[in-house]
Amino acid sequence: MIIFNFLITMNKGRILLFALVALLAAACVADPVMDEGVVSQQGGVAKKIINTSENAVAGELILYVDEQTADLWATAETATRSGNDALDAVAVEYDATSIAPVFNLNINGDEKRAKGLHRWYVVKFDEEAKLEAVAEKFAELSEVKRVQYSTLVQRPQVSAAHPVAEKFTTRNSEELPFNDPMLELQWHYDNPGLKSIYQYSVKGEDINAYAAWKHTTGSRQVVVAVMDEGVKYNHPDLAANMWVNEAEMGGAEGVDDDGNGIVDDIHGYNCVAENGNISWDKGKFIETDDGTFWDGDTGHGTHVAGTVAAVNNNGVGVAGVAGGSGNNDGVRIMSIQIFDGQNNSSMAQNAKGFEYAADMGASIIQNSWGYPLREGQTMSDGEYQSYYGVELAGLRYFVSKSGCSAMHGNVAIFAAGNDAKAAADYPGAYNEFIAVTAYAPDGLPTTYTNYKFGCNVAAPGGDLAIENRQYKYDGCVLSTVPSETINTITNEPYGSDYGYMQGTSMACPHVSGIAALVLSYAVENGITLTNTQLYDIITSSVRNIDDKLTGIKYIYDYYRADMSGTMSLDPYKGNMGTGKIDALMAIQSVRGAICVPAIVGQELEINVSSLIGDGNIKVTSYAEYSISDETKDRLGIDKVDYFSNKIYLTCKNAGVGTITVKYVAGVKGEVGTPGGKVMEKDVVIVARDNNDNGAWL
Repeated sequence: MIIFNFLITMNKGRILLFALVALLAAACVADPVMDEGVVSQQGGVAKKIINTSENAVAGELILYVDEQTADLWATAETATRSGNDALDAVAVEYDATSIAPVFNLNINGDEKRAKGLHRWYVVKFDEEAKLEAVAEKFAELSEVKRVQYSTLVQRPQVSAAHPVAEKFTTRNSEELPFNDPMLELQWHYDNPGLKSIYQYSVKGEDINAYAAWKHTTGSRQVVVAVMDEGVKYNHPDLAANMWVNEAEMGGAEGVDDDGNGIVDDIHGYNCVAENGNISWDKGKFIETDDGTFWDGDTGHGTHVAGTVAAVNNNGVGVAGVAGGSGNNDGVRIMSIQIFDGQNNSSMAQNAKGFEYAADMGASIIQNSWGYPLREGQTMSDGEYQSYYGVELAGLRYFVSKSGCSAMHGNVAIFAAGNDAKAAADYPGAYNEFIAVTAYAPDGLPTTYTNYKFGCNVAAPGGDLAIENRQYKYDGCVLSTVPSETINTITNEPYGSDYGYMQGTSMACPHVSGIAALVLSYAVENGITLTNTQLYDIITSSVRNIDDKLTGIKYIYDYYRADMSGTMSLDPYKGNMGTGKIDALMAIQSVRGAICVPAIVGQELEINVSSLIGDGNIKVTSYAEYSISDETKDRLGIDKVDYFSNKIYLTCKNAGVGTITVKYVAGVKGEVGTPGGKVMEKDVVIVARDNNDNGAWL
């Protein structure tokens, strides 16, 4: 099997159990990081040090301390002294310069204390000191329950985006829902099956966005936090949908106007710099024997943000999944920056990023990053709980909050990773969150996607191809990029506001965008969900992927420079998550629509009576239904018959579509007299080549 990962946007390795039961039960699972009973049973210095110093910040440790120590440090007059002789002796020995709480207890302090967040502290000391020695010293103290090295997040391994100049549509404008000139190039929203985009492109292999947009395009009440590189907040296709902290926008520069502990956080929080200065084009050129290379920002965060909520119907560039209709109604993007030029966020800084997103009103957090596993390495949920305890504490705090009035709780969505390994990366692999795998325009797994353990749902991530010995990028995902960010291939600025990338990094924001659409629909219709229900909608609103996962897929052959390479599909069968997420089905799930399975080529009978209540309620015949030309075309429906409360049709194509049936609730009067109320019900037809129902929970 030959696999060439050219534009891969992340490298990770996590493991996640996607069963709904696990999602429901997760809140009841004891966290060993917080469980002092576990600590006392383990005992010993080595057991308290819960991770390794590999890739850790010099001169910094994260401590989880007992209640008394937390109170002493919180009220200490001197930042590095507690009044506890043993603690202060270690601080003096290693020239501690700062001992500060990880979390901001000035906001929702009582709630954070109830969750034990007040017991996490970051200690900073002489960077020349040996980390392991300092960790052992603190671990010897009974007041210290856990010692963590402050591991740095690893930047996704990203090749340059392939920039493209803004283009104008060639399709009939009546076929497109919005006037964004590059929308037709975004096959991942509505795939017409054009071979000019991807040699093996298949019609309908997309998220079905056009159909979903007929119901909602996004609500301003929904805020999606993009935890990534900084988002270019003044991008022409993003500026109108950026979250704005009005207190800071109208305040004085260099002042914490809203009192949240962060200065000038107008569009979000820079975890690395620990202020509100969001950036997207920092880095420097590195000279090596092999040439000059750019080491720094790549536009990754801006690209991800564009898929979630680039402004729709503004006559500019591309569209976003939840970018609105051009009437100032799209969801808003908050930038949580964890990559800043050559610098990456630490575990503690990540935890503060999750906290910030929760406290400032985000309801969905989009994460196209993770911790890659080395060859032969494995990680379990228990190990993640221990090794990354402070980060998990921040994540759990985010999920516990409610950023939107239409949902109790928040949701966290992660990319599965790009190592082509049989395990998703953590944190997404953890059983309380969602991990997203990637498929190509052919509807098949991409060459790079992680799969199997911990993977929940599949979305378009794109796949590089080659034609006439030239790279072809059209089968990748098109979105926004910062024009001034350096292209790592040419060492020149992109020079365009748009570009192609590929990876589970690109698949993930499709799912975050659909989650935002679902929540927007709930807002607009007065519906209240729980975050567990939204997770369920995400993982159950899917189309089958397994029925095609046998044999081989043709992919790029690096040596021949053509598409004659192959990869076996068998390992992916049953391992890409529940299926390919469908935006329309997700929204219909909120509406309470009924899904009816159909077999391609066989006549389908829809009994209107069976769709109501327990299926035995008598309804009065009302010979009317509606089915759009789009649904007819997508499913290959030529003829629809209606007889005695039953609808008959045959689907010639696999896919998903909607038919609206009308019936009379109550007794129907004579002609010209009052009768029962005419009701409508949407029925989602899910047509497959077989009827194994394998993609449904």
